[in-house]
Amino acid sequence: MPDALIVGATGMVGRAVIAHFGATPLTVLARRPVDGLAPHHKDVIAPPEDWADIIAAERPTALISCLGTTIRRAGSQAAFRAVDHDLVLAAARAARTGGTRHMIAVSSVGASAKSGNFYLRTKGETERDLIALGFDRLDLIRPGLLRGDRPGPPRLGEGLATIAAPLADALLHGSFRRYRSISAVHVAAAIVALAAKGGSGVHIHENDAIRALAD
Repeated sequence: MPDALIVGATGMVGRAVIAHFGATPLTVLARRPVDGLAPHHKDVIAPPEDWADIIAAERPTALISCLGTTIRRAGSQAAFRAVDHDLVLAAARAARTGGTRHMIAVSSVGASAKSGNFYLRTKGETERDLIALGFDRLDLIRPGLLRGDRPGPPRLGEGLATIAAPLADALLHGSFRRYRSISAVHVAAAIVALAAKGGSGVHIHENDAIRALAD
């Protein structure tokens, strides 16, 4: 397993990624302490404005981004974009400066730079700009509704969607299967599997592909 560095470690997917790394060393860069780290995990606490210099100095072989928020939690579209686009791109550019060849980024099903939906357009623009950085290998993870124990205050809309997910998933077939919900644990297992992969190119992973990697 290559030396990897993760940003977005305090969220549901990020915490699951750390757990799946097990005994493998991992650098965890976050703005606040992350609970449950193993002794062999390197914990780096710093404000986001310092992350670029830290990532460039760490020179990870693989950068894992699980960064993401919601417009409601961020407070505005501009604040949302500052995290889901600007901070992700700043981390990626710093990694490229340090010689990182592989990046894995959690995006969203339906991401498109041409979308009329602000959330999906921002995700698509982030994907587009990551591709332009020229990583040897770039893995874009596009999950649907994420299921699992989410830190922080409950989100009513997501809670209701999670309750309805089994029925909704059963109705999604063919090309619509990619919109099925998926557990954060499966997404994390797929990310850890991808971190060990070589090769090159841009790879997009949606529901079925994520599950296959997790298995």
